[in-house]
Amino acid sequence: MKKLLFIPALALIACHSGGTDKKTELEGLKKQEAELRSKILALETELIANDSTQSGLAVSVVNLKPEIFKNFIDVQGKVDADENVSISSEMPGTITKINVKVGDEVSAGQVLAETDPRAINQQISDLQTNIDLVNQIYDKQKNLWDQKIGTEVQFLQAKTNKESMTKKMATLQEQLRMSKIISPIYGTIDAIDIKLGQIASPGMPSIRVINYSNLKVKADVAESYASKIKKGSETIIRFPDMNDSLIGKVSFVSRAINQNSRTFNVEVLLDNNIEYHPNMVTRLSINDYQSASPALIVPVNVIQKDESGASFVFIASGNVAKKQKITVGKQYNGKAEVLTGLKEGDLLLDSGYDIVNDGDVIAYKK
Repeated sequence: MKKLLFIPALALIACHSGGTDKKTELEGLKKQEAELRSKILALETELIANDSTQSGLAVSVVNLKPEIFKNFIDVQGKVDADENVSISSEMPGTITKINVKVGDEVSAGQVLAETDPRAINQQISDLQTNIDLVNQIYDKQKNLWDQKIGTEVQFLQAKTNKESMTKKMATLQEQLRMSKIISPIYGTIDAIDIKLGQIASPGMPSIRVINYSNLKVKADVAESYASKIKKGSETIIRFPDMNDSLIGKVSFVSRAINQNSRTFNVEVLLDNNIEYHPNMVTRLSINDYQSASPALIVPVNVIQKDESGASFVFIASGNVAKKQKITVGKQYNGKAEVLTGLKEGDLLLDSGYDIVNDGDVIAYKK
């Protein structure tokens, strides 16, 4: 009886809209039809649930509403830092000063430690004495040469001696600089592997500095997803050891495929957080598909197969279970996208679906 009343109601509405745009009128009627159908089904469900005389197989239902479906791929990654440097002494020497401790923030060019510079300082002092003498001789020879006194050879010898001494001093100054361990970046002292009195040598790790302000997560993704993952793709980053997660976006996608592993590299920038550590293991869920418009989504476990291999679910039509064939799209995290077969407002059996057959009388669980 309810459905007979539903049709005249739509006809009455149509009679009063003759002067409106046909397309707009049709969209409005479809919207009203969906709303009325949803209300009718809800009332039927409520009446049946409140009917103490009803008998049938006990089920529960969910009212289907469209939503955006997203599919993700899961890969393992690790935290990395663009600026993660292990600094060593540039020349052999005994450590005489350590100017920082673990946890200190340092700037680029800051002296972190020093080796014994006494031998170099003595050479610089001796050379400076000779430079002073050479400069005086050069100045006198230049004055004489400007007055056309003396020979050009004497002037050129004085000039050459001065330039030679200047270059030697520059070399010693560079050696003095190399006796110091200097940070090349801004960052935080993460480790100090030297002690006072220890002999430092080139290539031996001395102090590690990490810039935590530009950490990122790197992961290798299978070649088959190369056309699906783009810069800006939504990504869920999980830190298993920290029981923490955050949402980010892919900041870089490598265009080259590794010929050995058949993978490509993706990166996701992290917020400046001191709790994240380089080489920390992460799990990345990267969005590789999103429905163009809201779609109907059902739990994967309610989808069944018939003898022909076609997928179907059970929906409620009043107090009767109805078998409904569907076309399934993407599946992720226990949910499936339904492409055809269902409409908004359908009552999907999400409990008891495995004990009913098409046409069975059902009773709604209270």
